[in-house]
Amino acid sequence: MSIQFKSKQRGMSFLGLLFVGGFLAVTGVIAAQIVPTAIEYQAIYKAANKSREGSTVGEVRAIFDRAAAIDNISSITGKDLEVTKNGDKIVVSFAYQREIHLAGPGYLTLKYAGRTK
Repeated sequence: MSIQFKSKQRGMSFLGLLFVGGFLAVTGVIAAQIVPTAIEYQAIYKAANKSREGSTVGEVRAIFDRAAAIDNISSITGKDLEVTKNGDKIVVSFAYQREIHLAGPGYLTLKYAGRTK
């Protein structure tokens, strides 16, 4: 007498596949909109570090504005920088936010802040 076991099917149903595919598509679209803002943040941080070369507040802001023009930074200008002095070092701080429209009345708000060392 031989015993035969029924093998269970494995895998994902069509509806499960549609759900996972839709989730991945929505996640990809949102990530594609977030990545440029993160790259812009890195450019702003680099420009803020470069602007520390100035000796006055006006020079620091002018250096930042020149670097922002080169790197195509539009979220923040030299007027938005907070320039302080910590001992003998110049510290440049900045903060801004970006909104990404998701759907209907829904927005994703990203708040960025940075400070040079």
